[in-house]
Amino acid sequence: MNKNMGTIDKVIRILVAVVVVVLYFTNAILGLLGIILLILAAVFVLTSLLGFCPLYLPFGLSTKKKE
Repeated sequence: MNKNMGTIDKVIRILVAVVVVVLYFTNAILGLLGIILLILAAVFVLTSLLGFCPLYLPFGLSTKKKE
Protein backbone atom coordinates (compact mmCIF):
# COMPACT_ATOMS: atom_id res chain seq x y z
CA MET A 1 0.00 0.00 0.00
CA ASN A 2 1.87 3.04 -1.27
CA LYS A 3 0.87 6.45 0.03
CA ASN A 4 -0.90 8.51 -2.60
CA MET A 5 -2.19 11.51 -0.65
CA GLY A 6 -0.43 14.82 -0.22
CA THR A 7 -0.54 17.10 2.80
CA ILE A 8 -3.11 19.51 1.38
CA ASP A 9 -5.41 16.61 0.48
CA LYS A 10 -5.14 15.25 4.03
CA VAL A 11 -5.84 18.64 5.63
CA ILE A 12 -8.89 19.27 3.45
CA ARG A 13 -10.33 15.85 4.27
CA ILE A 14 -9.84 16.37 8.02
CA LEU A 15 -11.44 19.83 7.86
CA VAL A 16 -14.44 18.45 5.95
CA ALA A 17 -14.78 15.66 8.54
CA VAL A 18 -14.69 18.17 11.41
CA VAL A 19 -17.36 20.32 9.74
CA VAL A 20 -19.61 17.29 9.23
CA VAL A 21 -19.23 16.18 12.85
CA VAL A 22 -19.97 19.68 14.14
CA LEU A 23 -23.03 19.99 11.89
CA TYR A 24 -24.30 16.59 13.02
CA PHE A 25 -23.91 17.29 16.74
CA THR A 26 -25.52 20.72 16.42
CA ASN A 27 -28.49 19.05 14.70
CA ALA A 28 -27.94 20.91 11.44
CA ILE A 29 -27.94 17.58 9.59
CA LEU A 30 -30.21 14.80 10.79
CA GLY A 31 -31.46 11.33 10.02
CA LEU A 32 -30.11 9.08 7.34
CA LEU A 33 -28.20 11.89 5.63
CA GLY A 34 -26.43 12.68 8.89
CA ILE A 35 -25.43 9.07 9.43
CA ILE A 36 -24.16 8.72 5.87
CA LEU A 37 -22.12 11.92 6.21
CA LEU A 38 -20.68 10.74 9.54
CA ILE A 39 -19.55 7.50 7.91
CA LEU A 40 -18.00 9.49 5.07
CA ALA A 41 -16.27 11.75 7.61
CA ALA A 42 -14.84 8.67 9.36
CA VAL A 43 -13.53 7.39 6.01
CA PHE A 44 -11.96 10.79 5.34
CA VAL A 45 -10.17 10.75 8.70
CA LEU A 46 -9.00 7.16 8.23
CA THR A 47 -7.64 7.77 4.73
CA SER A 48 -5.95 10.96 5.92
CA LEU A 49 -4.22 9.15 8.76
CA LEU A 50 -3.09 6.34 6.46
CA GLY A 51 -2.13 8.69 3.62
CA PHE A 52 -3.75 6.28 1.18
CA CYS A 53 -6.98 6.62 -0.80
CA PRO A 54 -8.12 3.41 -2.51
CA LEU A 55 -10.34 5.35 -4.93
CA TYR A 56 -7.26 6.98 -6.43
CA LEU A 57 -5.82 3.62 -7.57
CA PRO A 58 -8.14 2.80 -10.53
CA PHE A 59 -7.60 6.30 -11.92
CA GLY A 60 -3.86 6.38 -11.29
CA LEU A 61 -4.19 9.55 -9.20
CA SER A 62 -1.80 10.80 -6.56
CA THR A 63 -1.70 14.12 -4.75
CA LYS A 64 1.60 13.28 -3.07
CA LYS A 65 4.60 15.25 -4.25
CA LYS A 66 7.26 13.33 -6.12
CA GLU A 67 10.38 12.70 -4.09
